[in-house]
Amino acid sequence: MEVPIPADPAPGAEAADARRAAPPRPDQLDRFAGDPNFMLSLARGLYVLEAFSERKRPLTISQIAQRTTLSRASVRRCLYTLQQLGYVSQEDGRYALRPRVLHLGHAYFSSAALVAQAQPILDRLSQALGHTSALAILEDTDILYLARSEVQRMLPHALGMGSRLPAFCTSVGRLLLSQLDDDAREAYFARAELRPRTLQTKVSREELEESFARARELDYVVVDEELEPGLRAIAVPVRAPSGEAVAGISVSVRPGRVDQAEIATRLLPKMRQAADDIGACIAAG
Repeated sequence: MEVPIPADPAPGAEAADARRAAPPRPDQLDRFAGDPNFMLSLARGLYVLEAFSERKRPLTISQIAQRTTLSRASVRRCLYTLQQLGYVSQEDGRYALRPRVLHLGHAYFSSAALVAQAQPILDRLSQALGHTSALAILEDTDILYLARSEVQRMLPHALGMGSRLPAFCTSVGRLLLSQLDDDAREAYFARAELRPRTLQTKVSREELEESFARARELDYVVVDEELEPGLRAIAVPVRAPSGEAVAGISVSVRPGRVDQAEIATRLLPKMRQAADDIGACIAAG
């Protein structure tokens, strides 16, 4: 029986491998000219999105062109397309990201690998605290659960990966909303439906902005009976290597059984360690 001889690499394969080793800068896209499998327009659009990553204020076409080294005409076409798809908004010649950009990161954070790594961390946390814990991200006006370790059901309905709840009245949601810049938060309030879930639910923008400011100061959130009566939830951020809060861990307790002192001394240290462990998984991924 003859053993097949491996075929020689296709012409240009070594060059393609070299390109994958170091992603090109925007001014290096010309190297892909003639490659039928490379979509230059898609690459330009992604670089235009990345131009917003280090700035919180809206950008003009000229500013984006300068940051990306793309022509103003290319930037204008990319922005027009992104605006039609709901990823950016435009006002008075300036462009800003819309919450829809969160969908681009959703596939990564809900990937099987991350969930598989996060689940045992949540299980250990729940076992150590004796309370239900969960991992969630912000998606549009909701939080989306990626993983959960349930010790005792605190809600009348089960929550698992893919379940959603309104962000404004949940601990993780309020924590992650507090991390948005002014424009993204403005876009959130323009889209969110702030309906009370209990008699305690904060629905006014003034109250929520005060809660956001408190969350930024403390780097954690406590929400008391705003989602369901008899439910207190605490959340801490999960941060990417850049320091950005990309997800949150929550722990659900009964208000009468866990006071503020226990939250500070027993719950928060273990929750923050679990958040650091999950953040390390994101960095390793």
